[in-house]
Amino acid sequence: MPGLILIIEDEPGIVDFLERGLPAYGFEVISARDGLAGTEQALNVNIDLVVLDMMLPERSGFDVLTALRAAKPGLPVIILTALSDVEHRVAGLDAGAVDYLTKPFSLSELAARIRAQLRVAAQTPATTIEAGDINVNLITREVRRGGELVRLSTTEFELLVYLIQNRGAVLSREQILRAVWGYEYDPGTNVVDVYVGYLRRKLRRGEGRVPIVTVRSVGYRFDASD
Repeated sequence: MPGLILIIEDEPGIVDFLERGLPAYGFEVISARDGLAGTEQALNVNIDLVVLDMMLPERSGFDVLTALRAAKPGLPVIILTALSDVEHRVAGLDAGAVDYLTKPFSLSELAARIRAQLRVAAQTPATTIEAGDINVNLITREVRRGGELVRLSTTEFELLVYLIQNRGAVLSREQILRAVWGYEYDPGTNVVDVYVGYLRRKLRRGEGRVPIVTVRSVGYRFDASD
């Protein structure tokens, strides 16, 4: 079962072991050596699963896990702990980790646990959608960017969901109007442009870009990778 796996681990030997070994099981692997870098990658890259050490420099594994649960609650996290770290295992599972392994561990066992969690994730009906560092909960209608809550009106929420679900595609104003507002395109209305402006302002974080791209004379495209 293919998948992009993020390893957040500060021990070079373990990182090298996993970067060399997991691709043989069909996984693509990226890594981070501290908690801050790991959190940034986890929030900004569309990964399928995290393997997380609980003892990390810069930011603890527990703090990383807490941030991921807030921003990407559907992202499975397997934690790594030392044999004696019972409290870390308990704290990690309580904080939302789906599984744990104690060091030293077997590569084949880790691969099997990753496959199991990816199967569970694939069979679970989607309650959230993600694009880059934007997470949308379709049940609670809560939107977060980089873990920070973004308060949207009902129409703004529906517009964002439609754009994300059609990410990468150029959508005309007529398509957006029909999908979000439910009526035929009126050449005299600028309601789509107005609400895209609202969304852009609410999603902006500092100097960072907003992934709603204007396609001149056509409409808009959502692309979190730009």
